[in-house]
Amino acid sequence: MKINNLLEKIYSFPRFSRILLLISIDILIIYFSVNITFNFDHNNSNLIKLLFISLSFFSTLTNFFSGFYLNITRFIGSQTYYKFAKINLIVIFLIYFISKFFNFRLLNIFSFFKLYIISTSLIFCIRIFIRDLVMKYSKNKNINNSIAIYGAGAAGTQLLASLKLSRLNIIAFFDDNPKLWGTKINEVKIYPPHQIYKFKDNLKQILLAIPSIKISRKRTIIKILQNLELPILDMPSIDEITKGKTKIDALRPIPIEELLGREVIEAQSDLMKLAIKNKTILITGAGGSIGSELCRQVIQHMPKKIVLLEISEENLYKINEELLQINIDKIEMISVLGSSSNYKLVSKTIKDNNIDIIFHAAAYKHVPIVELNPIEGIKNNIFSTVAVCEASVENHIEKLILISTDKSVRPTNIMGASKRVAELVVQAYAEKESTKFNKNSNYKKTFFSMVRFGNVLGSSGSVVLKFKEQIKSGGPITLTDPNIIRYFMTIKEAAQLVIQSSVLSKGGDIFLLDMGDPVKIYDLAKQMVNLSGLSIKNKNNLEGDIEIISTGLRPGEKLYEELLIDAEAEKTDHPLIFRARENFIIMDEIFPKLKNLKKNIDERNKDQTLKILSELVKEWENQNKIN
Repeated sequence: MKINNLLEKIYSFPRFSRILLLISIDILIIYFSVNITFNFDHNNSNLIKLLFISLSFFSTLTNFFSGFYLNITRFIGSQTYYKFAKINLIVIFLIYFISKFFNFRLLNIFSFFKLYIISTSLIFCIRIFIRDLVMKYSKNKNINNSIAIYGAGAAGTQLLASLKLSRLNIIAFFDDNPKLWGTKINEVKIYPPHQIYKFKDNLKQILLAIPSIKISRKRTIIKILQNLELPILDMPSIDEITKGKTKIDALRPIPIEELLGREVIEAQSDLMKLAIKNKTILITGAGGSIGSELCRQVIQHMPKKIVLLEISEENLYKINEELLQINIDKIEMISVLGSSSNYKLVSKTIKDNNIDIIFHAAAYKHVPIVELNPIEGIKNNIFSTVAVCEASVENHIEKLILISTDKSVRPTNIMGASKRVAELVVQAYAEKESTKFNKNSNYKKTFFSMVRFGNVLGSSGSVVLKFKEQIKSGGPITLTDPNIIRYFMTIKEAAQLVIQSSVLSKGGDIFLLDMGDPVKIYDLAKQMVNLSGLSIKNKNNLEGDIEIISTGLRPGEKLYEELLIDAEAEKTDHPLIFRARENFIIMDEIFPKLKNLKKNIDERNKDQTLKILSELVKEWENQNKIN
């Protein structure tokens, strides 16, 4: 404790005083070095004194102006020592040549070389001793900063070296390799993973140093570590480090997105190019979550032109500005402000820009909002699809792909039912186009298809974003039911699979995306709390940080979602894209009902609107009980 008190007192000195202390130590070292070199020769004391004064003056002066004394002691590394060694060599030999000039016979070249070795070595040793003493003091003072590194390979070793001069107290390594157990890296011992629980009370954080590990193994490790209820930080990926995008010690929290769904499979570049290259692409709802990601993916694969159709001025501005930043190939971009329900606008946009492919992503998707505003929700989701399909046929585009949702399967809410009708509209147009082509093989057929998938991470209204905000504000986390189950996929991968599915279209296809394993939302909430280094507050842990509250299922909300209605999924040429064959309503049958639906929407007749919707979607369990 006395050393700690002394260091604390020295730390309290002004910086100039600490520099004077270091200079004093160096002068003392030079005094001993000179006397050791000449064996305390008292017969030449005046000459030795002159040498000591000269060396002290020139050495401290050059070291001061070279910045040697400005370096923070605990952060001094090898580069600083190399620099000092060069300067000291120059100073000593300068004094040697001066002594030769004045013909001091005692001072031969061997003596000066000996003086250089002794003085440099002593200053090195004292500096390293001071540095290590300060480091040890810092770690003892900051015992709450004790951390462990999981992964004792090359990445873990580099991470330890990067953090060595920080105030973090690295007390252990953990690694799966039995050959490493019991060995040490720079005096830090390596333990088997199952012994990590012995360190729980002494640890403040765990750092993952396994950047090249498969995501499936990473999930397993994190699941084990989460039981410790400690913050877990992760290293950047090997790709980010090697490309210079970040440093190895740029630690960050583990995104929950990495732990959901299945392991991400990279997009097939040949399919992406085949779908996009040299095509003119129109994306409706271009400023929305999935629409904007489609824009990002499309512009990276050399389209001839990209046209953005968006009803929100703010969202259109944002995606336009973002695309301008990443449009390195100077692809022509056209931004159109307006509604996809406006048939004349859509048709003119297609004609003026000679559109080849449309990704129809425009929709109202938030279940509670559509439940409260059924007429507008139905109007937008169904009749924007009718407008886009009709304009596509009129202008003979190549393909139209509808972005659908798993909520359209046996829907329990108005949003899901409206999207199911949108699917039926696309199927009806697809069937009519096939009939025309069968009658006339020269007819330029438009290929219609739709893609059905579940929750995408990072989309507006995402439960993950909601939970992050609730944790940030101290809780509680609110979920509708502890047994609710959902599938998750990253928004980037969803957009890539949608684009790739367009190449597989034969007309009238319903494509389903492999969403991975389902996730229990309650478990997701717990996982996010633990990854934040916090604990769950419940009857078993009244001192916990974040409480999880169930509010009850919302009107029209399901406990689980489905992708298939009444068919089995068929494999396609893509391992993550499946095709469903489902019953549909032909154009002559569905359009009279749509005409009646539109009439009641225009009249703002809610009851009749919902009744017609229930007639179109027989499987819809109408929450409003309209008969």
